[in-house]
Amino acid sequence: MKVFINKIIPEIGFKLLEEAGIEYTVWKEKPILDRGQAIQFCKGHDAFLSVGQAGLDADFFKECKHLKVVALHSVGFDGVDIKAATANGIPIGNTPNVLNKATAETALLLMLTVSRKALYLHEKIKKGEWGASQQPTQDLGVDLAGKTLGIVGLGRIGTELAKICTQSWGMKILYHNRSANVSAEKELGAKRVSMDELLAQSDVVSVHTALTPETKGMFGMEQFSKMKNSAIFINTARGGVHNEEELIEALRQNIIWGAGLDVTNPEPMSKDNPLLEMDNAVVFPHIGSATKETRDKMSSCAVENIIAGLKGDPLPYPVNPEVYQAE
Repeated sequence: MKVFINKIIPEIGFKLLEEAGIEYTVWKEKPILDRGQAIQFCKGHDAFLSVGQAGLDADFFKECKHLKVVALHSVGFDGVDIKAATANGIPIGNTPNVLNKATAETALLLMLTVSRKALYLHEKIKKGEWGASQQPTQDLGVDLAGKTLGIVGLGRIGTELAKICTQSWGMKILYHNRSANVSAEKELGAKRVSMDELLAQSDVVSVHTALTPETKGMFGMEQFSKMKNSAIFINTARGGVHNEEELIEALRQNIIWGAGLDVTNPEPMSKDNPLLEMDNAVVFPHIGSATKETRDKMSSCAVENIIAGLKGDPLPYPVNPEVYQAE
């Protein structure tokens, strides 16, 4: 049994494959493979461990219907045609729960960096303008303590962020979900509200929802206009959730106070994007899971899915468990 891996993963993943007696091929070159190249490699292998591979659509699964398993080195699976995979009898696995804290910490880092204009002021230091920030009314940030945090998608990651913000700064939590998060309401005092109410009352709006047809572009000028002009927008979910051109315009017109992004639309972002030059915007290169501990856990989960799939066993972390019912 052989598995194709389209990027170098943490060493623990390779070690687990070797211990299981599974051969592997790793694409170590740049740039990342396109769909056609990935298909050709997969045709010579029994499984595919995908690290951010684009184009896993119906045609991909039609061409690669021989695969026993596709393991994603991620939680998100919006780039995969799950219905097509299931129709071709291919189980898809992801890495849930392992990056909740790391991504929540990234959202927190964005909140802090934006609220204190930290990167903008750091750039001033590099230009020799240290003294420019010493006037009592110049380049002021805003406090987070005691403010209201609105979370769109209060799942595991959003709940981790809410815990930090309530316990450390006494922030009030509003959230908008399709269903109630009863435990967060009891433990954190979170209050479920309509989207309009969340936008109007929150000092920080943090997005933690999956990218679906319903959430694609859900944050645009209409939503930013409903927010406080002192509010901060944070997105660590998926870039497609916000309209980037309208976000830029909202920042330019001071419709909102600031924005922090760990995901962009498109991704990667152009080096000429206006957000990179704004004093009220901070952009990270999708580092939500980028800690050694988290990436090690992700690799372990992905390889566990590979091993189970090649044995013909149910995946420990399946995205499409219905594939077994179809069989």
